[in-house]
Amino acid sequence: MGDITSIVPLILVAVVFYFLLIRPQRKRQREQLEMQNSLVPGTRVMTTTGLFATVVAVDNEDVILELSPGVETRWVKAAIGRVLEPGDAKETLESSDSDLGADGVKDEADAKDGKEPGGSAGNGPDTPGKLP
Repeated sequence: MGDITSIVPLILVAVVFYFLLIRPQRKRQREQLEMQNSLVPGTRVMTTTGLFATVVAVDNEDVILELSPGVETRWVKAAIGRVLEPGDAKETLESSDSDLGADGVKDEADAKDGKEPGGSAGNGPDTPGKLP
């Protein structure tokens, strides 16, 4: 009887460990694999590195992604982090574009660096009176 009561807490810890850690991780892996296997051309995706692209072609273990018109790269399916809904990429692009000035440069970063938008920091050859 004493042997069984000393093993019960160990078994309970193993069961809790399984339900809190192992089972949810397996579920996430299964969902990720299903998502990667359901990719079709035309799907907007985000890679695990944060790159937004459109699926052009799907092979057995890899996909060809179009980053911008005419720019295609080959990636393994495991690099696809998530499939984007139609509004996801648009919102991301709009928020990043709103930070840019008329010249396409972030105005806040230029102000912190002491640069004028589109100009140099004062050490380049276009600065009169200073050597490069």
